[in-house]
Amino acid sequence: MLPLKGIKVVEVAQNLAGPYCAQILAHLGADVIKVERPEGGDDARHWGPPFLDGTSGGFNAVNLNKRSITVDLKDKAEIEKLLTLIDHADVLVQNLRPGSMEALGLDAATLTARNPRLVYCSLWALGSVGPLKDKPGFEPMVQAFSGLMTLQGDEGGKPIRMGTQVLDHGTGMWAAIGVLGALVRRSVTGRGGIVDTSLFETALGWWTMPYSGYALSGELPQRHPTGSSRLIVFQGFDTKNGPVVVAAGNDRLFAKLAIALGRKDWAEDPRFAKNAGRYEHRDEIIPEIARIMTTKTKGEWIDILEAAGVPCAPINTLPEVLAEPQTEAVGMLMNVPGIDIRLMGLPIKFEGERPQVVRRAPKLGEHTAEILGEVFAKK
Repeated sequence: MLPLKGIKVVEVAQNLAGPYCAQILAHLGADVIKVERPEGGDDARHWGPPFLDGTSGGFNAVNLNKRSITVDLKDKAEIEKLLTLIDHADVLVQNLRPGSMEALGLDAATLTARNPRLVYCSLWALGSVGPLKDKPGFEPMVQAFSGLMTLQGDEGGKPIRMGTQVLDHGTGMWAAIGVLGALVRRSVTGRGGIVDTSLFETALGWWTMPYSGYALSGELPQRHPTGSSRLIVFQGFDTKNGPVVVAAGNDRLFAKLAIALGRKDWAEDPRFAKNAGRYEHRDEIIPEIARIMTTKTKGEWIDILEAAGVPCAPINTLPEVLAEPQTEAVGMLMNVPGIDIRLMGLPIKFEGERPQVVRRAPKLGEHTAEILGEVFAKK
C-alpha cells in the first residue's frame, strides 16, 4: 500500500512548483484534487507547443494521478463549496500570487482554524516574510536574483540560466517534504500546521557548498562548465568523437588516472601528487590531459578509465540517455493510461516498486461532479 493512501490533498496552485509538490503527494498515494479556474484552468495547460490533446507537455508532466475540479473564485457560492471541500481535506497546497488567498478568505489562519487537522502548505517566489514577500516571481527571475546564474558557464563568461527548472522542482520537493513532516507530527499531536517554502530559499539552499568556500576564504566561487574549479582533475574533456567527464576526485584516483593516461610520473611529481598542487599548477596539467584525451574515442577512454578504476562518464544527449540500458532498467519512464507516450515517474521506490501512474493529467474540470458528489454526500 502506498504511504499516503487515505490522505486528501486540495491543490489551489498552478504553473510548476505547487503542482509538482502535489504530484509527488499523488504519486505517494494521496487523493489530489486540483482546483482550477473555469476559464482556461492552470496557465501551464497552455505552455506549448508541443501539445497533447490540446494540453501542453509540461502540464501533463506534473499533473499525473490527480483529479480536476473547476471553481470560480470570484463567486461566493463557489468559494463556499471550496471551503466545504477543504474542511474534509488533510492538506492544502497553494502557490497563488501573494495576498490572493487572504483576499478570498482562504488564508492559512482562517483555514487551519476551521480545520485544525489541516496541513496548509504555501510555495512563494521570495519567501513569506521580508521586504520582497509580496513580489511574484518565476524561475528565471529567482535564478537571477539569487545569484545561481553566476555559477554557470565558462569562467569570465556571461551568467547562464540552469537549463531545467531546478528551483520550481526543488521547491516542490521541499514543500512535499514539509507536508510529510507535518503529517507525521499530526499523527502525534492531532493538529496540522503551516508549511512555507519558496524558490528563493531553495536557491539559497543550492548555494550550500559554494557558500561554505566563500565564507572561509572570501573568494567568489569560480565557474567551471563541466565539473569543479577546485578539484583537479574533475571535469569534461573532448575525445575523438565526443566529450567524457573524468572525476578523479581525490589523490588516489588521480594516481590511477595518471597511469591510465600513460603518465605515471605525475603521481610522484610534487607539483601534481596532491590536489592543492594540481590546483596551483592546473594551467600546466589540464591542457596536457586535454591533448591526451583527443587521441582516442570516448568509448575507448571509458573502457580504459573504468578498467583503471577511475570514475568517468560520457556527456550524453537526451536521446543517448534514453537509449542507455540503465535508463530502461531503473524504470523511471512510466506508461500513462490513455496516452501513447511515457512520462517520468517518482524517483523513489517502496519495497523495490516504483509508484505507478494510474491517471493521466486531468482534463479541465473533468471530475467536478464526481468530487462535489463525494463532498456533499458527507454533509
